Amino acid sequence: MQERSFTAQMLSGLAKGARKGREQALPVALFAMFALGVYAFMAIADEMAEGEVREMDRTLFLMMREPGNPTQPLGPPWVQEMALEITAIGGYSLIILTLAAVVGLFLVTRRYGPALYAVLSVGSGALLSSTLKGYFDRPRPDLVDHLDAVHTASFPSGHALVTTVAYLTLAALVIQFFEDRRVRTYVLVVAVFVAGIVGISRVYLGVHWPSDVAAGWALGAAWAALSWLVMHVLRRWRASSG
Repeated sequence: MQERSFTAQMLSGLAKGARKGREQALPVALFAMFALGVYAFMAIADEMAEGEVREMDRTLFLMMREPGNPTQPLGPPWVQEMALEITAIGGYSLIILTLAAVVGLFLVTRRYGPALYAVLSVGSGALLSSTLKGYFDRPRPDLVDHLDAVHTASFPSGHALVTTVAYLTLAALVIQFFEDRRVRTYVLVVAVFVAGIVGISRVYLGVHWPSDVAAGWALGAAWAALSWLVMHVLRRWRASSG
């Protein structure tokens, strides 16, 4: 019995140690993700401002068009319809509705901290996108007709940036309720996949250059990581002071 008790205590100690190690590694990983995202965005912005990505943008842009007929996107008409439906996932209307539903759930269950975190993270990400668009004021692609309505500047892609922030933020909230690493990985993969296909749809529909989308992904991931890091630090501070 004593041997079993000792074994149980040892396993419990190892589990606690592993959990503590993961908690200590998370801020480092998040800061690294933030720094890498900001660096990637600044590098793309610098290359874009100097015109050094123009040829690559054009090449990648035309890869989604019929050879010899750039006015026609690849694939049958239903692919265009699907691209419009996918791009709507990154539209402000759907993101606001999704965010409102999640925040409402947190408010009903009296989880006010996560609710505030979700609103501030996504809201500040949208504000950042709008500010940067006004600053860079890059024209939209003019090689083909746009297959989706657009009213703002091109760089960075607001759909790519805000979708990345929104779905990574929601993923960060969801994985708190699961200890299983496979579930956590699945949730994060789904969030990254959604942001990825939304960004690709913007190029396919002819409303963004590939560099716009890449910059949106990079800064969106950086902003989500920064928001997650701030939430983690505040939670640790609150736990230690309580």
